[in-house]
Amino acid sequence: MGEPSFTVDGGTAPTRTRTHEKTHPLTIQPTITITVRYFAMLREHLGRSEESLDVPVGTSASAVYAQVTASQPRLAGLQRSMMLMVNEEYVRGDHVLSDGDELAFIPPVSGGELRLPKLFVVTADELDPRAVESLVAADDAGAIVTFTGTVRNNARDRDVIALDYEAYGSAAERQLGNIGIEIVERWPSVRTAIHHRIGYLVPGVASVVIACASPHRAEAFAAASHAIERIKQIVPVWKKEHYTDGSVWIGSEADYQAEVKGKL
Repeated sequence: MGEPSFTVDGGTAPTRTRTHEKTHPLTIQPTITITVRYFAMLREHLGRSEESLDVPVGTSASAVYAQVTASQPRLAGLQRSMMLMVNEEYVRGDHVLSDGDELAFIPPVSGGELRLPKLFVVTADELDPRAVESLVAADDAGAIVTFTGTVRNNARDRDVIALDYEAYGSAAERQLGNIGIEIVERWPSVRTAIHHRIGYLVPGVASVVIACASPHRAEAFAAASHAIERIKQIVPVWKKEHYTDGSVWIGSEADYQAEVKGKL
């Protein structure tokens, strides 16, 4: 049986053989075919539960979200809040897709009119540990581990009267979200919320709250410990220590902790 053909300028030419990495007959850009699945609010607003898409080779998971919600500004604005799964595994937004992948967009909550819980937040408002816990609490949680970091009244053998926290807000929230993804990748059963405060804070005031819920306590404790260590390493938050006789900007929190441990 001969090859199928298509018409080009009055003539015919054979089509290209379809492979795992294929090219449309009239283009030179190779594409792959993926399946995209939608749930809850996405399914209702897009009017479909799944579809097959041809996308350019090298396309990332987050780029597909931008494509399918381009005509839905309200959904497009939720991209930062969505979790992404490829072939039933959580991935980052920059994950590059392969031919035949199944990509699923996971809303953070089910139901509701686009009212999303704020799981990863940088705010000037007072932190409420119980409110942060409520974002991850569920009937299947056998344990909720909550870590609350507070301002202490001493550092470097000096009396501290306040800490002044500053952040690159949107980037800091994105990095907090990335920590949440890391936790899901290592401990799939754990749900995490992290709120970090900025501004002028006096001793005793909460500066960060991390809540981790899991069916079992070991995973929740491990996730909370992982979160606070990663906050020190990758989240763009800085602090200025105020003393009775002056003040100083602190470098990275990781360097500060290493300095403190070196004096013990």
